[in-house]
This record gives sequence, structure tokens and C-alpha cells, in this order.
Amino acid sequence: MSDVFDPISLEIYWSRLISIADESAAALLRTAFSTVVRESNDFTTVLMDADCNCLSENTAGIPSFVGMLPSAVRSFLQHIPREEWRPGDCIITNDPEIGSGHLPDITMAAPIFYKDRLVGFSGSIAHLPDIGGAGWAGDCRELVEEGLRLMPVKFISEGRENTYVTQLLRHNVRAPDQVIGDIYAQVSAQRVCAAGVRQFLEDTGMDDLVLLSAELRARAEAAMRKAIVALPDGSWTSSVRADGFDADETFINCRLTIRGSDLEIDFEGTSPQINRGINSVLKYTTAYATYPIKCALDPESPRNEGSFQPVSVKAPVGSILNPIFPAPVAARQLTGHLLTGAIYGCLAQVVPELVVAESGSAPTLRTVFGGRTRDGQAFNQVLFASGGLGASSRMDGYGCTAFPSNTGAGSIEVLESVSPLLVRHKELAQDSGGAGRFRGGLGQDVVLDIQSDSPVNISLLSDRHKYPPQGLLGGRPGSKSIVALSDGTRLHPKSRSVLQPGETLHIHFPGGGGFGPPADRDPAAIKRDIEFGYVSQDAAEKLYGVRNDR
Repeated sequence: MSDVFDPISLEIYWSRLISIADESAAALLRTAFSTVVRESNDFTTVLMDADCNCLSENTAGIPSFVGMLPSAVRSFLQHIPREEWRPGDCIITNDPEIGSGHLPDITMAAPIFYKDRLVGFSGSIAHLPDIGGAGWAGDCRELVEEGLRLMPVKFISEGRENTYVTQLLRHNVRAPDQVIGDIYAQVSAQRVCAAGVRQFLEDTGMDDLVLLSAELRARAEAAMRKAIVALPDGSWTSSVRADGFDADETFINCRLTIRGSDLEIDFEGTSPQINRGINSVLKYTTAYATYPIKCALDPESPRNEGSFQPVSVKAPVGSILNPIFPAPVAARQLTGHLLTGAIYGCLAQVVPELVVAESGSAPTLRTVFGGRTRDGQAFNQVLFASGGLGASSRMDGYGCTAFPSNTGAGSIEVLESVSPLLVRHKELAQDSGGAGRFRGGLGQDVVLDIQSDSPVNISLLSDRHKYPPQGLLGGRPGSKSIVALSDGTRLHPKSRSVLQPGETLHIHFPGGGGFGPPADRDPAAIKRDIEFGYVSQDAAEKLYGVRNDR
């Protein structure tokens, strides 16, 4: 560590940089048009130094987005040389290999100039309500089906809109006003971030962020290395099986190796890529492999580029975790979110007290609705909701809690106001959490009616219909996913379907896995679960041996 900054000043500076990223996020949130951003928090903002190293991120950012922005901006510089960046520029892309792994996300970066010098970059990623093509769907066979693909280009050039890009977007998406509105919300976020950095430099008397960046990254790296070196050297393996697509089931093999202060994650032996959109590009794989390590080993210190230096990730070329272009990737989260379970399966063998069982929200279950409202307006909406969090060695899992993603649930009232959907009920699902010494968090049941005059398109992006979230160290699995019509007909879990006016849809979001043997559960906790309706009398008798006195 250097002696340039005293510890108190450094803490103040670090906190202020985080607040700049938070202010940038607030600007994006308050000016966004779509419910995907405004209600469900599917975005992030990041402040980077002049070498594209992450310095700070907004507090509630999507983990995968944060992990991918620095490398995205480095790729931007390969397409648009540094000397061509000007004050007021905003560069965008949605290329999966450069950005965040699939087309619906816009990745944006803007240069920050101070005293006529480039001192940093502000970056953001936000999930658009639509990107044309098949939209957000998991059944496409190649990338070009999944929507419009933009390579890095200046959306704003020295403060002026690139009308060619705007028109290209407007004429190729289903909700042009929302799409362009959300992109401009990102532009606002970039400007707020840049203004915050310039004010920070004025207040501190610094001319740039070079020394501060080096110190913050060094401290973050030291914290992570200290956490890793506290664990024994060794190698552990684990695997996760997923539904895949139809007969093509998939699996993830993971080997976690610790050598001193270095930690390696190797996914050798994982399923080969398939010709459906559940492949995860290596950037997304890396982001969702490193994030659970941070959560388990070093959850307290703020994240930046240094946090991930001690962790390396490998995945075979041509696998579902490192597919070859132009593999379809629209539903990459259905694979990437499973990495936490595989990694924690390894860590549970050495530090079980630091991990959680598999979650019912890993992977996320998403339903995308599109069509016409009764007044003829086009709509395209996503129902964001979560399953139960896996249990830990210390407590039951939380109900209906997102992890490893942290998207919000969104407002049902807002969903109903902008679409012909009526939510009949949305409630905790009894008996959905896996039994154990600590119970998995409950999932939820959502029942909604289609109240339109015309058919409504639905795209399902789901898993866990065959293989439920697994428990740890004797804990039982959580429940399985269900997406069905009122007559019991089950919709294809990863394809597009059509719902008719008046039909009713039931969606079950799984509960999390349990932790430890059910026989070790505190009888008082079982009694409380029954009284609160979390566990039925029949389930309590079957799983815990509690006598049914009805």
C-alpha cells in the first residue's frame, strides 16, 4: 500500500466515488421510460478510471453488468481510438461478446474530461424493453434471429444525437418511444457521473484519478487475497444439472482450486453449446463466477477492479459457458445463474458456513408479454418476480428474494396499468422451501388473467422444471417451476406461445434448497412454520416427522 492517502481520507474518497455512481443510477432510474428499468432495477452504473478500471459502482447494480463494463469499454477503444473520443460523446453497443452477453442490453460509455484531459469513463448497462427480432426469447437457433445488433458506435457525438442510429433503432423495435427514452436515460446518467467526478476533483485538488485508482484497487485486491489465503490449499469439484432445451439437457462441471492467495474456477467437462439461446458468453460466465466468490469470501469491502484480480475463470471453447459466435445467447441467464450453485457446491466442502444452498431464483424465471392493449396501443412487458433464497448454515432462506441476480420485483399496479394483464393473486407458496436444519426460502405463486381483445404473445425463459434447486449437506431440494394454463396445460418452458383473451396463467416460482438434515431442525421452528402457513401439516409430518394432530 502507498502512503499517498491516509486511511480516513481514503475512506471518504471511496465513499464519495460510490455516491457519484449512485447519483448516476438515480438519474437513470428517474428518467427511464420502461418498467424494466424503472420498476425492476435491471441496470447498473459504473465509474472507471482512464485505463477503464472499475473504481466504483452503484450500490444496487446488477452483478454481471458491473463485472463486464470495464472490458466493454476497453473493446470500445479498439473500435473507436482514444484520440477520437470527445467531451459530450456517448458510445453504445449491444453486441453480446463486447457488452453484457445478450442483445436486449445496451452498454454505454462516455469519456470524462477535466482540464482538457481524459481522466475517466462513466459507464452503464440497461435492459431495453425490446430489441426487435424474436425479442427476449430462448428458442432462437442463431444470434441474428434474436434482434438488432449494434457494434460500438457514437449515439451522441459531442453532444449531438446520431440520427442514423436513432432511426435504425426506432424502425426495428416494438416499443420505440420506450427504447429511445431508456437510452437517453443512460445518457443522463453518464452526464451526472461526469459532473460528479469533475466536482470531486475540484474539491480534492487532484488533477486526475491515477493515484487514487491504484490505491483503491490495491486495497480491494488485498482484501480478497486475505480472504482466499485464509482457506486451505486444495481442489474441489461439483456439478449442476439443468433442464436444457427439450431433450438436450445440460450440465455444469466445476473445479475450484486454491493455491495461496489465488483462486481458479475451471468449468472443464461442461456441456457443449447448443443451438438454442441458453448459451452464456465467456464474459457473462466470468462475471457470474467471480461474483459469488466475492459474496462468500469478502462481502464487506466495496467492489472494484481489484476485487477480482485473484480469481481466474476458465471454460472450454464451444461449451455452453464459452460458445462460438454466432451462437444464440438471448436467455444466457438460464445457464449463467446456475454457476453459483456449482461454485458453492465446491466451497461447501471446505467452508460450508460461508455459502447458501441453491436458490429458486437461480436461474430467474421470466415471462415476457407482448401485443395490443384494448385501445390499440402496442405493449411489451416483463413480469419480474423471484423464487426463494437458499438456506445457509445460520438461518432459513429469505422468501421471494433474487440471487445471484438482484433485479427487483416491480409493481403489479404498474404492470396492470400498462398492459391487459390482471394479477389475480401473488402469494408465498406453501411447502416450496426445501426442508433442512434451516429451511429454504419460499417461492411464490402468481395467477394472472389475459384481459385483452386480441391474442397476447408470451415468451418464457425458465428452468427448474425437471431439476429443482438443490439443498446442501443433507438439506432437501426446493420446489420445481410450473407455468401452466388453468386447464393444466403446461407451456413450453423456453419458447414463445400465444395466450387467448380470457385465459388464465399460473406461474410457480421455486423455493430455495434447505441446509443440513431435516431431522436437526428446531421443533419450535417447525411449529412456527406450520402456524404461519409456510409448511403444511402433511409436509411437516412427512419431512420432519412431526405428528399430524388434525
